[in-house]
Formats: sequence, structure tokens, C-alpha cells
Amino acid sequence: MIESDTILLVDDEAGIRKVLGITLADAGYRVLTAENGEDGLKVFRQEHPPIVLTDIKMPGMDGIEFLKQIKAEEPNTEVIMITGHGDMELAIKSLKYEATDFVTKPINNDILEIALKRAHERIAMRREIREYTHHLEELVQEKSEQLVKAERLAAVGQAVESLASAFRNIVDDLEGDITFFNDLPCFVAIHNRELKILATNQLFKDRLGDFVGRGSWEAYRGPAATPNLCPVANTFETGKGMRTKERVASKTGAELPVIVHTAPIRGGDGDVELVLEISADITEVKRVQEELWDTQAKYHQLFEASPCYITVQDKDLKIQAANKLFRRDFGDMQGSYCHQIYRQLDDVCPNCPVLRTFRDGDSHQTEMVVPRADGELHLLVTTAPIWNANDEVVEVIEMAVNITEIRKLQTHLSHLGLLIGSISHSIKGLLTGLDGGMYLVESGFAKENQDQIKEGWQTVQLTVGRIRNMVLDILYYAKERDLKWEKVDVLSFVEDVALTVMPKARSHDVGFIRDFDRSVGEFEVDPGVCRSALINILENAVEACLEDKTEEDHHVVFGVSQDQNHIVFNIRDNGIGMSEETKAKLFDLFFSSKGTRGTGLGLFISDKIIRQHGGRIEVESEPGQGSTFRVILPKVPPEEARPENPS
Repeated sequence: MIESDTILLVDDEAGIRKVLGITLADAGYRVLTAENGEDGLKVFRQEHPPIVLTDIKMPGMDGIEFLKQIKAEEPNTEVIMITGHGDMELAIKSLKYEATDFVTKPINNDILEIALKRAHERIAMRREIREYTHHLEELVQEKSEQLVKAERLAAVGQAVESLASAFRNIVDDLEGDITFFNDLPCFVAIHNRELKILATNQLFKDRLGDFVGRGSWEAYRGPAATPNLCPVANTFETGKGMRTKERVASKTGAELPVIVHTAPIRGGDGDVELVLEISADITEVKRVQEELWDTQAKYHQLFEASPCYITVQDKDLKIQAANKLFRRDFGDMQGSYCHQIYRQLDDVCPNCPVLRTFRDGDSHQTEMVVPRADGELHLLVTTAPIWNANDEVVEVIEMAVNITEIRKLQTHLSHLGLLIGSISHSIKGLLTGLDGGMYLVESGFAKENQDQIKEGWQTVQLTVGRIRNMVLDILYYAKERDLKWEKVDVLSFVEDVALTVMPKARSHDVGFIRDFDRSVGEFEVDPGVCRSALINILENAVEACLEDKTEEDHHVVFGVSQDQNHIVFNIRDNGIGMSEETKAKLFDLFFSSKGTRGTGLGLFISDKIIRQHGGRIEVESEPGQGSTFRVILPKVPPEEARPENPS
């Protein structure tokens, strides 16, 4: 059984726990259960299940608070909310707290399967990113090891003087301590004033041969192969260390280029008694350098070409390096703070994964929302430590994968689920109304009662109109469309809108008053969709009047005016009005104050249409005082509102 096959089911209804538990067990899951949020947290902390399925309404700790606790403790846990049809607002709220998805009661097995599949996909994505991070860590470690080797060879020259000083202390016991040099990755030899080799390290013997007792010049080729021109003779003569490039002969007869360092070893009287000679094989240094350069090139290519944002940060969270994608989207921000660039925050982000990696040396993962001028970015962030030779975390690599499109798709799918549930209720109410109207018509025909026939037919017409509006809203919501811009005469446009809404208003004894500035000229819009948006608001104004039982004389005023750059539509009614809470949610998706008579799409779509045109909607309203909607549209739409290649 894999890790993600364990599910924690939390619900205060024993029947749901039993039935759903059986369903999940049949699907191959190991099911843990709890009857409330408090017990659920205990089980969660003990078992750490990767997936949690929880009811949204429970006594004591509710599902939202339970979700917050889980995300605070283990942000990568996938949480699916169980909600009733009346809890849609809470369901949407849970998505803001990073719930994976939600399912409605009664639970449909196919919908539950889709939600679980989405949770598994997110778990699999994080697993792939961890593997990717692990491979990157291995590459960084390999690079670091080779860098250390290269630096060790390069440091040989700097160490010569220190080694010479050490040899002054062991000159009386040469044979006992010469093995110290066997670990050095270069040729080491000790020479006396007679230019005889007293001792060599093992690498010297293995590569060049046994030269102990032979002349200091005999291992060389070229001018240095003579007694008075070899590096050791020069050091005895001048009393100073030297560095030179020479060639030596290997045991196979091949000539090896070397860098020779010599250092004098002085006796108690200050005279040079011995010379320490260290020679580094240049071919080996070049080979290591080439390998290092090759590794650096591969690392740089991987770093630059990675399809995610990569930064290297120090302990102050300052960016020390950033890859090409990061520089393209955020600019060259080397030396800036991560939280300032991503989140525009002066303080460190809560639960910062980079700080956690510095503290414990482990990789961490979290999701982050980054505000941008062109919309939010949803990033899946993973960190990896960079260690030094002392096993200290000196820097942290942070990789951020852009999962915005995945989140948009998940949100759209979640909204689609809400839409289906909302529409189901609405259609049920409309069908009930349609049945009632048809009954009145049929009964009126049977009784030859014209008033009853008329009443029934009006009910049928009203219901059919609502079904038409619902279908149009659904079609508009379901499919994105580009605007078809036209220059339109404003007066002709508003007259057409008024003629569409006026019959409905008058059929319900609601006065419809037109207040048009005759001097308005043209503006550029998509007349079809803009007309739909205004009709939606006007019909809502009529219905607000019908809901108000405190007055007998109701009316809707539809006005149009202009300023220098805008056309302004005013829609004012003296209907029921709205509270501050209702106004705050007025344009939220699926919010409706009409109960089963509304889908919660109308004003959401109207607001979306107006914003597509580069405009805005302003609302003023108080309970019992009516409402005023002010729709402000530019006469000429801004460039960003137009498609790149208009047809």
C-alpha cells in the first residue's frame, strides 16, 4: 500500500462515516475515521494521512477551522470538504484556505472519485518535484566535491612555506615523519646539500620510480636535468624558495609537465640544510579543471534552462543568483530580498520554507500566491540546502513551479460543480412554477375561466423568461468569447434596451421611466453582450420592486448621460434595497438573494462584461430605500481591453 492510500474521514454523522468508509475501503483505501474536528486532529497528528475528507459543518470545531489547523501543521496535506447544498459560500471560502476540492451531499461516487484523483495528482506532482530537487542536489554536491579537489591542488603552492616550517621540526626524525606526505596528490621529495634525494612520497615512487639516493636532477628532462640548473640546486644557492614549470620522466618514459615548488629548510644556525620539493602534475590539474568547467557548464545550463523560477538565497534571504526565467519575469534582483520580490512584503513570509531549510537542513515545500500587475501567480515552492565542507547550510536553492493554470482549472471545475448544484435547485423551482402555470391554463380551459387562463399563461411566460435568462447566463459563463467591437449610437442602443425591459415592468405594474441625455453621441462596445449586462441589471431592479411590499407605487428609472470620456448608465429603483453584507457579495459568483429563483450568475456575468469593456459598476443602496446602479463605460475602450488581432 502506498502512502497516499490512507484517508482520514471526519464527519459527525455516524451513517455517513460508515457508508463512505465502506466505499473508500472498497476503492482500496485504508480509512481512518473521527466524529469531530478535535478527534480528527488527534488522529491526523498520530497517523499523518496525506488525504483528509471532512464535513464542513460539525459541532465544536467546524470544517473550516479544522482545515486551517491541518494546513498550518502540514501544508502539503490534501483536504477535500464535504458540504450540503446550502453551504456553497463556506465551500468557496474553504478553497481560499487551500482546500483541494469539495463534494456535496448526497455524495456522488463519480464526483468523489474525481476529487480524489485530483488530490493524487497534486501528491504525484510534489513527489516529482522532490525527485527533481534531489537530482539537482546530487549535481551540486558533485560540483562541490570536484571544486574542493581543484582548490586543493591549487593550494599546494601556498602550503609549501608552511610545510617547510613544519619540516624544520622533524628534520631530526626524517624517516619517522616523511609518511605524512603520502596523502598529498603531488610528487614530494626531500633533498640534502649534496643534491641527493633523501625521501619521496608514495605517488613519486609509483609514477616516477624509486629515486631515493639518486641525484636531485635525474627525474627531470630538458635544462633542469643538469646538477647546477635543477630547481633544488637553485634553492640551495639562493636560499629562497622558487616556483617553475619543468618536465619530468615517468616510469613509462613519458614526459609529464609539472609545476615545481621548492622551499628551504634551515637548521639551528640559519643555514639551508634541506630542500622540500613539491611538483604538481599539470595534466592532472588540467583534467580536473576541464571536468570542473564541464560540470559548471552543465550546472549553469540546467540552472538557466529550468522551466521554473530558481534562486539561491543566503541566510538573510537575499538572492545571490537567479535563473533566466526568474530574471525575465521579475527582473535582475540579485541582492534583493525574496519576500519583497515575490510578495511585496517588508517582513519575512509566514512559514518561509527557506528559513525552515536553514534551520533543519531538510527540503521543504509549500504553495504561494504572488500578486502581479497582470494577475496572481500560484507557485509550488520547493527548497534544497547547499552545504559547505563543515556540513553547514550556507545557502538554499528555492525552486518555484508556476501552477497558475492548474489552479485556474481546479477553480473552474469547482465552480462548475457549484454551478450544477445551483442550477439543479433553480431548475427544480422553475419546473414547479411551470407546472403550476400549466395547471392554471388547463384548469381555466376546462372551466372556461379566462382570468384563470390569463393568470396561468402569465406564470408560464414568466417562468419561460427565467429559463431563457438562465440558459443565456450558463452559455456565457461556460465559454469565454472575444468582444466584437462596433461604433454604436448611444440613444438607439438605450432605446432598444428599454423596449426589451419595459413590457416586463409594466406587466407587473412597475413604472418604467426613461431619462436620456439626447446629446450623447457614439461609443465603441460589443452591443450584444453589453445589452445583456444592462438588461440583467434592469430586470433585477424590477424584481427588487416586486419584492417590496411596503409601497404601492414602484418605478425604475433608466438614465444615460456622459462626461468627457465616458458614457454613464444610471439604473435607479425604489424597491426593497440591500444591506451592506449583500452589497459586498453582489458580484460574487453563485451569490443570489433570490433563493431558488436565481443562479447567482447574472450580476457576476454583468460585472465581468463591463470590466471586459474597461468599465466599472458602482452601487448605492440601503434596506427599504431602493438601489442605484451606475454603469460607467469608456467611449473608446483602452488598448488592453481589445484583442491583439481584432477581426
